[in-house]
Amino acid sequence: MSDYPISKFNYRVYYEHTDGGGVVYHSRYLNFFERARTDWLRERGIVQSNLQDNHNIVYAVTKADIKYKKPARMDDSLTVSCQLIKVKRASVEFYQEIHNQDNILLSTVVIKAACIKADTFSVIALPNQLREDLIK
Repeated sequence: MSDYPISKFNYRVYYEHTDGGGVVYHSRYLNFFERARTDWLRERGIVQSNLQDNHNIVYAVTKADIKYKKPARMDDSLTVSCQLIKVKRASVEFYQEIHNQDNILLSTVVIKAACIKADTFSVIALPNQLREDLIK
């Protein structure tokens, strides 16, 4: 998908993630994707609370193109991948997948997130240091 490296993170499906039938509720996939993106940023030394507190910067998801392939179920062990695919002036795009313990592809998403000022919610250009940290 891109020349950027892929990172993978492991999570467990708990009862709280499921509907009455033990299947992961559709919106919870976005939570797993978000968790992996946050861990991906942390791998690069980017802590979102520090960006907000020290630089008045937050990310806002502006697009999520999610595809559901197979259901995740209670107690599944999930591997969620995260790969940067595009860095623009004021936004980034990620490609992510969720696989279960049998390596079955459950869901994919392309996420676009804009860089914005936390106090005004106006879009701003990625600071140079942040851009460098993202692509390392």
